[in-house]
Amino acid sequence: MIISPPFLPQSGLTSSDQQDTDPMMTAVEAYEPGYHGVFPVTFDRRWHCGSHLLPDMIDEPVRAIADGEVVAYRIGQNPISDGHIEEATGQEAPNTNNGFVLLRHVTDTGEGRIITFYSLYMHLLDLTAQQQLSTPSANPPQNTSPTALAAWLLEAGDEVKQGSGRKVFRKDILGYCGQSQGLRHLHFEIFMTEQDYSAWFERSGHAVQLGVKDLVQPTSNDWWGHTYYVIPGSVEFLDVPDGLHDTPHFPTLSRGKLPHDGSKLYVEAYFHSGQRYTRAWLDENGDGNIVLLTPQPVRDRCNNYEYNLYERAMTLYTTCPSDGYELLRFGRILSDTPTLTAQNSPTWVAVPFNSGGTQGYVDINKTFILKLSDADFPFFTGWRKIDSDNAPLDANGLFSYRKLRQLVGDATASAHEGSQDDPKFSLDEQLTYYVQGNDAVRSSLSGFVCHTKSEWDSANNDQRYQDLNKPDGYFGKCKDTDADGYDRFVGFLKKLQFMDHAHALAGGKKFWFFHPLAFIRHFRKCGWLSAAELARAIPRKVIEQTKDHNHQTVYPTSEMKWGVALSRSQRFLSPLNLALRKYCISNNGLRLSYFLGNAIQETTYLSRTAEGNGSQATYAPWYGRGVIQLTFEENYKRYGDFKGWHASPASYRDSLEADLFRASDSAGFYWISCAKPLDQVHNINIEGDVLPEFRRITISNACSNYSYPHHACQVGLSEMNFRSCRQFERAGRAVNTGNPDSTNTMNGLIPRTNVFLASIAVMSDEVIDYEEAYEQKPN
Repeated sequence: MIISPPFLPQSGLTSSDQQDTDPMMTAVEAYEPGYHGVFPVTFDRRWHCGSHLLPDMIDEPVRAIADGEVVAYRIGQNPISDGHIEEATGQEAPNTNNGFVLLRHVTDTGEGRIITFYSLYMHLLDLTAQQQLSTPSANPPQNTSPTALAAWLLEAGDEVKQGSGRKVFRKDILGYCGQSQGLRHLHFEIFMTEQDYSAWFERSGHAVQLGVKDLVQPTSNDWWGHTYYVIPGSVEFLDVPDGLHDTPHFPTLSRGKLPHDGSKLYVEAYFHSGQRYTRAWLDENGDGNIVLLTPQPVRDRCNNYEYNLYERAMTLYTTCPSDGYELLRFGRILSDTPTLTAQNSPTWVAVPFNSGGTQGYVDINKTFILKLSDADFPFFTGWRKIDSDNAPLDANGLFSYRKLRQLVGDATASAHEGSQDDPKFSLDEQLTYYVQGNDAVRSSLSGFVCHTKSEWDSANNDQRYQDLNKPDGYFGKCKDTDADGYDRFVGFLKKLQFMDHAHALAGGKKFWFFHPLAFIRHFRKCGWLSAAELARAIPRKVIEQTKDHNHQTVYPTSEMKWGVALSRSQRFLSPLNLALRKYCISNNGLRLSYFLGNAIQETTYLSRTAEGNGSQATYAPWYGRGVIQLTFEENYKRYGDFKGWHASPASYRDSLEADLFRASDSAGFYWISCAKPLDQVHNINIEGDVLPEFRRITISNACSNYSYPHHACQVGLSEMNFRSCRQFERAGRAVNTGNPDSTNTMNGLIPRTNVFLASIAVMSDEVIDYEEAYEQKPN
């Protein structure tokens, strides 16, 4: 699942805060104005199941957050009016954009775990105003792209149009931010149908513990994102683990205990840019009252903890370092065939246990310590289900100020509601000030997952707005002076509404709504690729490298059909995803891109797992095998040592070619070690954490019709525009030679970079100016 926010500002690619795990989300979260459009409640106490986003730049494009299919859309030529009269003209002010795009997304979050959700982009700028932003293209593309609006998004009309099977892809431009009732913003939603929610969150054997306070140890291997430990009050935190004094892996910390045996400590642990960080929450009395102990994450005392995870596992778990690596990585062994037993797998890690961030060691391998991940949506991180049983609503279906305060844990919430007729401070104003003026409250609300109806379905209008037309309601009080006020208001709403044209969603149905940016931030930690996402990283234009009969370097080009790319990706999907998850490669899109740029090329575009003509190599039978090819006997032996295999390397050598799980896992092993002795190990994730910079170059000896039997280009050599990247070259050299600083001529750099460009286009947040990188799509 590759997902990103609906804006991708350049400022979000980097951060001056080294602890910021997701600078792009941080940048876009700053677009929430706070003073209007707060999730999930409006200023007049109704459900508001989206967020308003106001980008810094008026020409910042609105982009698709994930690959998907268009359900419905509408593009306005001009804004409409909410009925407000302009004093200067005496005419109705054109102050609202009713353009929108509704997308349906289906993707993977794990093996056999398919999730379906919808994203809505409302109040898209009208075409007249768009033309003032930029000169429209005389020949717009037929399909959406990251660089231009598609022709169908430039066709104005008042009617809602069906998607008719149109596909869009993540980063594709959908329009620009418009306005509603004079306020410039994008109204942005993410929701799931009841059936789709149940299929993912409530599936038998994979039930997600969203909002559940009595947590249990998950039985499935669904695991992604950050790790969480639930530690009971009986546990003692040690300054140094027993028997491990005077080792560089365990610097002296502090001894301690929780306040009571009935206390519970909830710990979050994660890796970022090579370092290990933790946060902690305390339930002091075991009554469910959770307090965040460490607002700022605590960095582990061991520098480069993650970059050195391989060396730590090799040192501490000599029986099977691979299992030990999983214990350190996940808190438990996810492998189906573990070698380590409970007796030889103590897992001592540092955790903070008080409000000062004091750290001590605990063995999280103990069965009484629960091990969770973001796949479980743990309640103490803020996730909470809001449905008819606990929704903070009054008898009119409006948000209750008191009930909302109680729901977010405000101890000062009064037992009695104030009067709506209070001339000093109405309930609307009370709730508005409480939500809009309190960052902590809005943060708490962002974890609500709300079961309610859509404001864009006209079938809900009477139920949603009936109070306004009652005798004491806003329009009811004005019947003598404005008898048609309510009808005009509903008429304006219907010019915005569209759900009756999305037939599968219409009819007053309830949906599960998420704070859209919270949903995206959370699922960006997933990293599990779908077959289509992996296939798109295989370039449509394949570039190879060879020497012709004159010994001149030539770059033959060919076309990789979508069906072939997809078929190959499906074959590798599960084994490759497991390796990417285990070795921290799928932690973010950059790391994925650096890895795939090498791995896809090394496997001849996912077609093989052994070196071509390897059996004829001078170093046969120890020729390259695996997704990233292990070569030479010593490298095979080092992988066997890591896996805890004590047989001769000759006994498992061929399995790295025949078994895709071993082929993928051995690639991850090489990526974090370069198959070097412990004192020379290099983790290529170090290169993968560097933002790439691209430079325009020209390849002068490309060939579109190369004959390998004749070692000649049949139509003559030609020039080809391309991009080089010195940061990726370092990663390629590390794969090729085991040393990112090597200076020898590197064979295959152009073909590898070609895959890297496609991977960056698909996996990362960077929008690169190289159209060929985006060409691999379904036909």
